Amino acid sequence: MLKKLVYLSLLFAILISRLQAQELQANVTVLANRISSQIDHKIFQTLQSALYDFINNRKWTNENFQPNEKITCNFLLNLTGSLDNNAFQGSLTIQAARPVYNSSYQSPLVNFIDESVTFRYIQYQSLDFNESRVQGSEPFAANLTAVFAYYAYMILGLNFDSYSLRGGDPYFQKAQNIVNNAPEGNNIVGWKPFDGVRNRYWLNENLTNARYTPVHDALYDYYRQGLDQMYDKENNARTAILNTLNLLNTLNTENPNLMIMQFFFQGKANEISNVFKKGNPDEKSRALDFLTRLDISNINKYKQDLQ
Repeated sequence: MLKKLVYLSLLFAILISRLQAQELQANVTVLANRISSQIDHKIFQTLQSALYDFINNRKWTNENFQPNEKITCNFLLNLTGSLDNNAFQGSLTIQAARPVYNSSYQSPLVNFIDESVTFRYIQYQSLDFNESRVQGSEPFAANLTAVFAYYAYMILGLNFDSYSLRGGDPYFQKAQNIVNNAPEGNNIVGWKPFDGVRNRYWLNENLTNARYTPVHDALYDYYRQGLDQMYDKENNARTAILNTLNLLNTLNTENPNLMIMQFFFQGKANEISNVFKKGNPDEKSRALDFLTRLDISNINKYKQDLQ
């Protein structure tokens, strides 16, 4: 009896330790409303469950995360069509948030739609991913896990960058490894520079190219020197965020149309407006000047809130 209790205690400790070790707390949804009813839709329930386990139960880093430190994120795979031989195509919406110190607020860290996700999936197949062999045994099937692993590493990289200067580099490098060794084949797109101007290749390129180093400075300053200080040192925090906008504006002037610029501001309009609403007239004016150049899609909102 004693041996059994010891065994159960050890097993419980191992399970608790494993739960604490995982880094991502992800919700995964697969929508298949546009897929023909001739295909048994139970396959998509199985796929959703398999992707949930793949993201949440895999150890993505060497760090140990406590339950309250896990990164909250959402993956919405919206299937828009089917191809031959159990192949599907659709879009993937990726969202991730970062908690702000001394508040219950979660700041948008990632809010992006990847429009070009294609893959093959057979019900109950295991979702395998090997960093040393990204293409797997069948590239079209491996593309699914390659895409999800890529965004897992990008989320981790951005999260670590927001806490320590260049803290995300190891994870951007892991994502780059996926890009460099991505599956290749008909209907597989998003991994090459010629596949478009806003895809997986260019997002990772912008975050690994030494020429765009100020992006990492901006991420750190925006979160650690800015948002995290809003509770105790609001004026200093607002100044730090204003300096971040200045830094990004300089980078944007020297390197127009970088994908990372649009990516950075996606989902942040309300947050940034709220930061500067309480600023003095000079801060509002300077912020508005930067934002009308950096986040064009939200110009009207910024003008309404900050003029």
